[in-house]
Amino acid sequence: MKQMTKWRWTAGVGFLFTLSLVLNCGGSSSTTSNAPAGSLVSIAVTPNSPSAPAGTVQQLTATGTYSDFSTRDITSQVTWTSSNTTTATIDGSGLASAKAKGTTTIIAASGGKSGQAFLTVTSAPLRNVATIAGTASGLGSADGVGAAASFNYPAGITTDGTNLYVTEFYGHTIRKIAIATGAVTTLAGTPGASGSADGTGARARFNNPYGIATDGTNLYVADSGNHTIRKIVIATGAVTTLAGTPGNGGATDGTGTAALFSNPSGITTDPDNKNLYLTDSNNDTIRKIVVATGAVTTIAGTPGATGSADGTGAAATFHQPVGIATDGSNLYVADTGNSTIRKVVIGTGAVTTVAGNAGNIGFTDGIGPAAGFNNPAGITTDGTNFYVADTLNSTIRQVVISTRAVTTLTGTPLVQGSADGSLTVATFFAPFGITTDGTNLYVADTYNYTIRKIY
Repeated sequence: MKQMTKWRWTAGVGFLFTLSLVLNCGGSSSTTSNAPAGSLVSIAVTPNSPSAPAGTVQQLTATGTYSDFSTRDITSQVTWTSSNTTTATIDGSGLASAKAKGTTTIIAASGGKSGQAFLTVTSAPLRNVATIAGTASGLGSADGVGAAASFNYPAGITTDGTNLYVTEFYGHTIRKIAIATGAVTTLAGTPGASGSADGTGARARFNNPYGIATDGTNLYVADSGNHTIRKIVIATGAVTTLAGTPGNGGATDGTGTAALFSNPSGITTDPDNKNLYLTDSNNDTIRKIVVATGAVTTIAGTPGATGSADGTGAAATFHQPVGIATDGSNLYVADTGNSTIRKVVIGTGAVTTVAGNAGNIGFTDGIGPAAGFNNPAGITTDGTNFYVADTLNSTIRQVVISTRAVTTLTGTPLVQGSADGSLTVATFFAPFGITTDGTNLYVADTYNYTIRKIY
């Protein structure tokens, strides 16, 4: 497989729903097949609810047959809130698992008396994956609509809600995709022509551009091979160098060309678009750029100090961090070489490990360190969850920020493919970039040469 970067790591990489509920205390069960939304299904409760003290916790297990005809188990708890009422919700890891497996039904048991609870069945849209541009067999840099367009290893991706913007790593270009139509055009750079020249549109040159972010008016690109950060005016395609010196790698803080980077990779803007934050991958650091001045500072990590230590500022260590996203107060970093997700408090530089266990490569769902990743490269957030392109697992993972619960949203670990369909059916091949418009996810499915939508 073609080496993706100059980094020290290498990418190798229906609504049928049958439901039965059992309260696991020797009770009976009732089954409903394809129950319509809003229907109430009576299920027996044992022990009889009047005899159960308030606060008694029972176990509720739901077994569903999903659109791919496989069977999954979802487990949650039932808490008796009074002598004759039960409530139960499928939430946390249970609901996340249900959504991840493509269920069209969310369930909640509530009310109930005289030994019965009532199950309310509510339909939710089946989430799917679709390829919106490019084809898995179509390596190239052609403009066109949908499958008529081609990409040369798409890597970073961002959106302004109307369009997607994608960095073409080996094509050395920045591409624009109209979400409504799938029309792909080249915004800046010339396919196959690497360089570092500023200019407008095709006259500009890039060298292995990777991360990309937008403030709605401009794009900011981590031009990895040039060790620079570039700015593109969306309306005109005019490209300038905001910070760093082309071809001159280093780790120096400073303003504009006085600042030095070493293969910068991920980049994000803060909510007021005053600052940029980026992963300086080969320096193992997190850097900040003031947009108005180009002033660059290091907020976490120490150049050349590779590791996985939590701590504040320079006391924290990283190993090839790549993806980065922010909720305004914190940064979330895909610490690729450690196969972990890290959190950086912007105000203090305090770094903690949110999910994964450094050095423990895997594909396990779980809470915090119990979860396993395999060289995750992309990350985005909607403020409640963050979503990870788990690159060498060829999956998209979901992490609940408040609980650190990690589930596999779509894709099958270690199964490489390009299938569209429901979340359980879809396959990916080493996705690198991911972004969200708050409702949908968009993925740069790098080794499939495609752009995918999760909706």
